[in-house]
Amino acid sequence: MDLVNKKILSHKEMVKLNEEEVKDYLSQLKDGWEYQRDPASLVRKEFKFEDFAKTMEFVNKVADIAEKEGHHPDIAIHYNKVDVTLWSHFINGLSINDFIIAAKIDNIIL
Repeated sequence: MDLVNKKILSHKEMVKLNEEEVKDYLSQLKDGWEYQRDPASLVRKEFKFEDFAKTMEFVNKVADIAEKEGHHPDIAIHYNKVDVTLWSHFINGLSINDFIIAAKIDNIIL
């Protein structure tokens, strides 16, 4: 099953991914996602838009996904750019949930 169709795991089910698993899930995402091992394990991507209105439309769709799934990214807005950072605070690292949300964000259509 591809990541977009997977369901978010509960905190009790969540496990911290090892580096091999992170790289495998990262390879299943669209280009642009970066893995940062230190200081905290996270994945991030910068999205660029034609103007502020499109930027905010995208951010609102990300917020809708996050609320529906119950897993929330860190979002930084810079006029026509959005930095999205994902990591599982509960386990202080990366879980499959981060990659599920990343895949869903990648499928946003404006």
